[in-house]
Amino acid sequence: MSKTNRKQDALDYHSQGRPGKIQVVPTKPTNSQRDLSLAYSPGVAEPCLKIADNKEDVYKYTAKGNLVAVISNGSAVLGLGDIGPEAGKPVMEGKGLLFKIFADIDVFDLELDTKNIDEFVMIVKALEPTFGGINLEDIKAPECFEIEQRLKEAMSIPVMHDDQHGTAIISAAALINACEIQKKKLERVKIVVNGAGAAAISCTRLYVSLGAKRENIVMLDRSGVIRTDRDNLEGTKAEFATSRKISTLADAVKDSDVFIGLSSPDVLTAEMLRTMAKNPIVFAMANPNPEIAYDLACKTRKDIIMATGRSDYPNQVNNVLGFPYIFRGALDVRATGINEEMKKAAVFAIADLAKRTVPEAVNLAYNSRNLKFGKDYIIPKPIDFRLITSVSPAVAKAAIDSGVARKIITDWEAYNEELKSRLGMDDKLLRAVTNKAKTSPKRVVFAEADNYKILKSAQIVKDEGIAIPILLGNKEKIKQIIADHELELDGVEIINPLEEKNVCAQYAEFLYKKRQRRGVTLYEAKKLMRDRNYYGATMVQFGQADALISGLTKDYATTIKPALQVIGIEEGVNRVAGMYMMLTQKGPVFFGDTTVNENPTLEELVDITVLMDRSVKKFNIQPRIAMLAYSNFGSNDGNVPEKVRQAVKILHKNYPEIVVDGEMQANFAMNPDLLKDNYPFSTLIGAPANVLMFPNLESGNIAYKLLQELGGAEAVGPILLGLKKPVHVLQLDSSVREIVNMVTIAVVDAQTKEEQAASSRKKGIFSRAPKTQN
Repeated sequence: MSKTNRKQDALDYHSQGRPGKIQVVPTKPTNSQRDLSLAYSPGVAEPCLKIADNKEDVYKYTAKGNLVAVISNGSAVLGLGDIGPEAGKPVMEGKGLLFKIFADIDVFDLELDTKNIDEFVMIVKALEPTFGGINLEDIKAPECFEIEQRLKEAMSIPVMHDDQHGTAIISAAALINACEIQKKKLERVKIVVNGAGAAAISCTRLYVSLGAKRENIVMLDRSGVIRTDRDNLEGTKAEFATSRKISTLADAVKDSDVFIGLSSPDVLTAEMLRTMAKNPIVFAMANPNPEIAYDLACKTRKDIIMATGRSDYPNQVNNVLGFPYIFRGALDVRATGINEEMKKAAVFAIADLAKRTVPEAVNLAYNSRNLKFGKDYIIPKPIDFRLITSVSPAVAKAAIDSGVARKIITDWEAYNEELKSRLGMDDKLLRAVTNKAKTSPKRVVFAEADNYKILKSAQIVKDEGIAIPILLGNKEKIKQIIADHELELDGVEIINPLEEKNVCAQYAEFLYKKRQRRGVTLYEAKKLMRDRNYYGATMVQFGQADALISGLTKDYATTIKPALQVIGIEEGVNRVAGMYMMLTQKGPVFFGDTTVNENPTLEELVDITVLMDRSVKKFNIQPRIAMLAYSNFGSNDGNVPEKVRQAVKILHKNYPEIVVDGEMQANFAMNPDLLKDNYPFSTLIGAPANVLMFPNLESGNIAYKLLQELGGAEAVGPILLGLKKPVHVLQLDSSVREIVNMVTIAVVDAQTKEEQAASSRKKGIFSRAPKTQN
């Protein structure tokens, strides 16, 4: 993808629709006059009076306890430097987004138009009644050190400059584990720190507090080694000045054990790396290009442990592993600050989590069967959902033990459950699926490539490494659309079935032989192969593509028919079905069948439910299936309740391993308390259903569209279930995002089917192996 397109995509992301990335959403009902009178005048006076009597009640009656300010003056924004407070605002909004999606913390971003330390401190100090915590961001050194220190002394809420401490905490956890694997002692290792900014100083201070020796540390800035005999040496740099008579990075790294890079790309050469001690540890954290390329470093030293700030290599040092969960723990005990004990607790919690068995969901997301503690896994992955229940409690406990907590937690199990319930798995699930797709991109054929949305989606999945697009349609028309919209699709294969006479003849012969006893003549088969849906499906059948995407401009039946005729139904499956993955604020809920079977019979409803159960498990989610009707366990009679009732009876008898119950109304399926109070015998007691089975297509289709439009849920689908090979049908006029989501699902579907086929072949080989004689 060209730099121009990347820039435009970023600008479009931030500007289209509602500008920016965040909004304020009411948390209380506001639909009636009574609601408004309680929210504001006269009802609001009551909590005001309570807080006036006891200031601590502000945490009870307002959002202060879950509200963090992300504050910057724009003087050191990412790798952009001093670009000013307005230009830094998109970054601060992004930080707020991360706080919310990873730890359910609300954020106001505040950009201050001042570089005067006194003025900055005065403004932030005056904001203390509003916020539960202060996250300082992108403030240049050395001013950031003084600002943070003065605010910590003046304020009685948590204050942290994440550029300093976030990188320090994550890299310290990684360093502890790397030293363990390389059989080195932190108090003995020789450390070279290339960079002397806020992050470098904070990292080095934390390493020292964890046991590293100052005399074993050499720090460098743009002028070279920071030595005690340097003129005009400022305070923060003087802290780590060395008396050794060395001047260059090459001098410093010789015989060193650890290299910490927080500086510039490509400053550490292969020749320098060769001079480091046995089993070196290199954290090259310059972004986007590290101090030494990952591949070069690993090629140069086979005994190296390498970490970077990049997500496309192992051991990513990413601040998102820390700051959301550190503030979560601090807020939950109303800590008066974030002290060294709390930061160290976060370090050890992150380091310890990397040593624990990795959840299957994380393995699947990174296409690994056995991700485990070792040279390529020294810190957890950012999508590891256990971070919130590992780091936040550790920070909260450290705050309590060190005496800075104003709220004491005694029931830690209940606290863990509260943390889990704060976040649904909606975006996490989609991110995990996307990560898995990227590990082994598959060839996806787009049957409607003469459409801008399809081509834009193809560009995105190509650029993101999700899929390898193959475009079907008129080549000149496709190339014209690409040129008109300045899309970057160079090298992508474009096929016009009308020009592929030999291939069409081969495909038609295959279709004729398969369907000749179903009324298809050879002439009709040749005619059908001019249709891109038939052609694309046959490409998948012949292994010349891995998945087919279509349906943007044609009705569902027209799109699915070729797939059924060419590819057919998977072994052990009696019929295909359509499933929607609804990404709600409370987590993913799967709807079936919403697109294929208009009015399933009793037997068909059972078959579809079994297929749904198996399909949802592929997302590493344990299905809890509610069979829906307008009746609750016989409370109403009718054909629909009776069909559903009998289906549940058959499922309980023939598939006892499936967690399913019904017939029940939708509110009982989604409200476990309501279900328990009225029907305590139900097998779904304890948690909401996450799979909803509808008695007919009409009810399912209406439900998912209402939830999408009125409930704000994102619909991913329809996901076609039961075919031998991946074919997925788009909604008419899907958005680019929806198309990209479906391509991602198709790639993971192809990966899964490939893995299943390989497993079956392996079992077949073993089953045919000759018996050995004793």
